[in-house]
Amino acid sequence: MSAQRLTKDTDDEARFRCANGIGILREEVWVDEAGEVVRYNLAFLLPHLQSKDHGRILGYDNAHGQHERHWYGKVSPVIFVSYCELAKHFYREVGALRSHYENQNLP
Repeated sequence: MSAQRLTKDTDDEARFRCANGIGILREEVWVDEAGEVVRYNLAFLLPHLQSKDHGRILGYDNAHGQHERHWYGKVSPVIFVSYCELAKHFYREVGALRSHYENQNLP
């Protein structure tokens, strides 16, 4: 059996001003030969707020063979339905976090 060839389909990073520093939103997606998402990394970083985990406040990935949620340096498994659903959920969470952060209510 030959090794599966993956292509990095998405590699985006956006930086933006927050109340006390710079926020970073990162999305990386790898697809197989059929165009199916097989690897991903979604991350919301606030390096000025947290030094652990490269400043990642919230993230989702499957880098270690399972679908995981990262929250302030803690990792927990998540139920994966589809990348599209997970990405929508992630961006909703980021919106809520940014709103709380801008109001100085981030935990």
